[in-house]
Amino acid sequence: MPDDYDFPDDLRAAQLALHQAQAEQLTFAATLPLSAEPMEAMEDPAHWYRRNHPRPTSPGYTPEQAAELTRIRALVLELATSVMTHPYWAGLSGSDVVTARMALKHAHEQDSAAA
Repeated sequence: MPDDYDFPDDLRAAQLALHQAQAEQLTFAATLPLSAEPMEAMEDPAHWYRRNHPRPTSPGYTPEQAAELTRIRALVLELATSVMTHPYWAGLSGSDVVTARMALKHAHEQDSAAA
């Protein structure tokens, strides 16, 4: 499907950077405490959404962790905005925009396979 569209190089690059930033965000988030703010443990299963898994105490994010998460979120937002507002989309209409957008999300996979 990505072959059906002639995506500009800058749009492809922005989409790939967006994928990478989203992966970075997920990887970093996995290292963070359970909550952003300090939170006491909750042992009462009646108040916990997963009844057999009590919520441990969370120390909250350090200022450095909060700043890094803010930085990554801002990068993801900037890249997503760049991709979604790219002039390329003005040449498409209706369901073609959706189809092309989905193709762009997978264009890097085809680029990797071709290399």
